[in-house]
Amino acid sequence: MSAPERQVPVSEETGGLSSKGLSAGTVGLIGAIVIGISCIAPAYTLTAALGPTVSEVGVQVPAIMLVGFIPMLLVAFGYRELNNRMPDSGTSFTWATRAFGPWIGWMAGWGLIAATILVLSNLAGIAVEFLFLLIAQITNNPSIADLAFNPFINVAVCLLFMLAATLVSYRDMQTTQKLQYFLVGFQVIVLVFFAGAAIVATLNGSAFDATPFDIAWFDPFAVSSVTALVAGLSLSIFIFWGWDVTLTMNEETKDPDKTPGRAATLTVVIIVALYLLLAVALIMYAGVGDGEFGLGNEDIQSNVFFALSGPILGPLAFLVSLAVLTSSASSLQSTFVSPARTLLAMGHYGALPPAFAKVNPRFFTPGYATIVSAVVASAFYAVMRFVSENVLWDTITALGMMICFYYGITAFACVWYFRKQWFDSVRNVFFTFLFPLIGGVILAVLFVRTLIDSMDPDYGSGSRIGDLGLVFILGVTVILLGVAIMIWQSVVRPDFFRGKTLSLDAPPSLRRARR
Repeated sequence: MSAPERQVPVSEETGGLSSKGLSAGTVGLIGAIVIGISCIAPAYTLTAALGPTVSEVGVQVPAIMLVGFIPMLLVAFGYRELNNRMPDSGTSFTWATRAFGPWIGWMAGWGLIAATILVLSNLAGIAVEFLFLLIAQITNNPSIADLAFNPFINVAVCLLFMLAATLVSYRDMQTTQKLQYFLVGFQVIVLVFFAGAAIVATLNGSAFDATPFDIAWFDPFAVSSVTALVAGLSLSIFIFWGWDVTLTMNEETKDPDKTPGRAATLTVVIIVALYLLLAVALIMYAGVGDGEFGLGNEDIQSNVFFALSGPILGPLAFLVSLAVLTSSASSLQSTFVSPARTLLAMGHYGALPPAFAKVNPRFFTPGYATIVSAVVASAFYAVMRFVSENVLWDTITALGMMICFYYGITAFACVWYFRKQWFDSVRNVFFTFLFPLIGGVILAVLFVRTLIDSMDPDYGSGSRIGDLGLVFILGVTVILLGVAIMIWQSVVRPDFFRGKTLSLDAPPSLRRARR
């Protein structure tokens, strides 16, 4: 090696856990929740997910959301317990390493990084489309919206969005918090106003297809088939994913043992409440049929909010488009937090080159890791947009596998790490054993089910290589690429893989023990 690499000594007390040089105590509970909501991007996520879900289950969408909420909540409990014991910005990477060893830990970190970098490119692309949709709506010139589909214009504006998000993420967490307070606040206010207006219109008799509210919409046993239930669980992967960003900030939060875990749980609860409000309001207003504005109409399913904003809000319809644009843009910025801090931890503990362990001396943020994340996501989007739009969107579809992969590993890591304490109390039985175990099993089943389903050439865009669907090939390729990089790192950076920089299942310190 040209220069000696930085070594992180393994502490007998913490099993190798150590500070990365991030700005401690800068994020409070409210700030963490706001960033968590931003990362989930509720306006963007639900406008794309609501229509297809209605096609599967009709008015039982609220029930499906509740079913999908369960595995996310159970996994969140496991994340909270691990964070209470081991606050570390590496989250899944660090915790899986402590529970199962460096090889599984490295792959858990890879799953998180791959998923978040893939979704960064998706968010940037969506922000471009909604920017031109908004301009077209304000100017009453529909042709402007078509500019978003010109690949040269699309990529150029996408890279500008990515650059702006990178600059904010590169600066201190206070800058991120201040921006997100405004963006998330505006988004949530508009969504609640939109839902309220839909309910009022229904009650006034001016709805498109008024559907009286029925508490049975929340009954998961009324869902018609097991296939629909599975679809609901799969839906949860996409509409709730992102709450774990609150944990990757744990070295920068106030009271790092407790604040990130509480923020994660509260974020998931707030999001499910917002989703249920919107789903109920729009079903009441538009119904689930396939009429012009019906939620079952395939022509509007890719952007339900845009289609219904005019009939519901009239001249204020542009606010909904602005909220979805704000949602995707703010999520683009906040999503940088997770991969950058995971890469930082992997570099810090010697699982990746030491350059990733660099913290900006002025802003106390993982500057190098942030820039690498941005460059990779930007290059991926630009190349794929020109090569094949089908390949681009199929790759993004495959990120569901990566989410199940690293969430599942983390849930099982909680179960295994606390195995000697399962029956110390009734609380431990549920929060360190049953809850994360059930959540992990559900995610493992979804991972296998998605893997099998995606082998079908009709899955995703319908593209194929031979007799295999492109989504399956891309998903497996991303995982195998991680394996290849891991093996190479084990050759050039063996200390991590020998447990010299982060040890396996070290005795928890008294400082981290639950008081």
